[in-house]
Amino acid sequence: MQPDLDTVFAALADPTRRRILAMLLEDDMAVTDVAEPFDMSLAAISKHLAILAGAGLISQERRGRLKWCKLEPDALREASVWMQGFGQFEAIHLDAFERFLSRELGEPGAE
Repeated sequence: MQPDLDTVFAALADPTRRRILAMLLEDDMAVTDVAEPFDMSLAAISKHLAILAGAGLISQERRGRLKWCKLEPDALREASVWMQGFGQFEAIHLDAFERFLSRELGEPGAE
């Protein structure tokens, strides 16, 4: 089962988790190697890894005595497709769209 978009974006919201994903772009890493550059406990890193795994962004497997992490890039596909939909708009058009939504929703101060 593929995690929903909200779960993926929630996982990506944390800068530590984004940094971990960037590290895993290079290669698979043991959990202890992932934790090395961070000033936090191994337990804290493990919680971040669990969130990333729950979002389907990484997978973990045991190799001997070590647990390894692997990036799962396909998990970002749905989020990427969703974000690309906004790439077709220029900033000025987004401003106009925001004003339109404000008027439609009857927000105070809408033109």
